[in-house]
Formats: sequence, structure tokens, C-alpha cells
Amino acid sequence: MSRPLAAIVDYGIGNLFSVRRACEVVGLRAVIAAEPSLVRLADAVILPGVGAFHQAAAALRDRGLDRAVREAAAWGKPLMGICLGMQLLMSRSFEFGCHEGLGLIPGEVVRLQEGGPGERRVKVPHVGWNSISEPPGAVPLSRWFGSPLEGLTNGTTMYFVHSYRVEPRDRDVVLAVTTYGPETFVSCLWQGRVFACQFHPERSGPAGLSVYRRWAATWVRDGSLEKSA
Repeated sequence: MSRPLAAIVDYGIGNLFSVRRACEVVGLRAVIAAEPSLVRLADAVILPGVGAFHQAAAALRDRGLDRAVREAAAWGKPLMGICLGMQLLMSRSFEFGCHEGLGLIPGEVVRLQEGGPGERRVKVPHVGWNSISEPPGAVPLSRWFGSPLEGLTNGTTMYFVHSYRVEPRDRDVVLAVTTYGPETFVSCLWQGRVFACQFHPERSGPAGLSVYRRWAATWVRDGSLEKSA
């Protein structure tokens, strides 16, 4: 049986080669896809990215990749958004103005808080290792069952580089949260066959690699897992 093919969307912004290497380690074939046709041919799609939201959104549109990513999601292909790629899945971002995203997950992208008077102040961007946990009120580890985070424990550390965070309208799509300074932000989303993380799993050591491995072993190979309503 041939290995499933993952298209890593190339719109000129992103850490593409480390993502491809992570895919190969967990048994996926991976292609860096700058053409919509490659995205459409793939079994699964990864939308990575670093940098400014408006530049990335414009690059996706200019190359016709925005439509290809939306089609992949509509067809039920497993889709992973990483860092800026996660933010691009939202409705809009308020980074340097107001800019439209892909609209696959209703919500907005807003700047991280540095902290006000009497609060612990932190530097923005948020760069370095930080822990992920299940959202408040969740039964321990139940929310992660059947997701790419299954097998990890609350407090697992991942590597972050970002100045903005997502605010989904539906809190039921929140898979994990992370605290930085005065606020707790959404660090993972899960909606249908769409999984997204604010951290970089390909730069997060064995724990990050396990996210790729779980995503590949379940969603990509047999396509059997979907989050229940």
C-alpha cells in the first residue's frame, strides 16, 4: 500500500522543510505544494506559516491556494494548520488592520496582551517553550481522546513563536489552551477534520512529533476519526 500524500501549502511564508521532514518520519509522503493542483491531489493538507497575516492571506489568494484549501476542507480531507496557518483558518485578523481569512473556523485573530498595571508583564512576541492543557472544565484527558493530542498529558510543553492569538466563536472547538502572562489563549483547535495548533510541532521534540504521528496514523491513513457534535 502506498503511503498517503500530504501537501504542505507553499505560499512563500513558512518553515516548509522541517514540516516535510516530520511528515516523512511518521510515514507520510510529503510534497511542498505551490500549485493548487497539488493540494487537490493530496490525501491531506498542511497549512504552515510564520510572519504577517495580511501578507500570507494575499499570497494564498494570488496563487489560488485559498480556494484549494477551502475545497480540501469541504471534501473532508484532513487539514492541519500550524502557527500562522492556524490563524489563517479564522474569519479575520486584526493584525495591521482588518483582513479576511479563509473562514473555515468562525472567529478572529487578536494581539496577545503584554499585561497592564498590577499584572505580570511579558514580552510579545511569545517565543519559547510553554505548556498546553485541556480547556477549563474538561474531564482530564477526555477531550484529547481521538485527537492528534491523544497520548499527551496536561502540561506537555511545545515551542511557540507568535504575537497574535485566535478567538473562535464556538468554544466547543477549543482542544487546548496555554497561559502566557495575563491571559490564557487557545493553543489548539479541532473542528471536524480540521486540526490546528498555535505551536510548532515540528520544532517541539518527541511530543511534537507524536502530534504528527497521531494525525497521520488515524486521520490520514484511514480517515475514520471525526469529532462528535
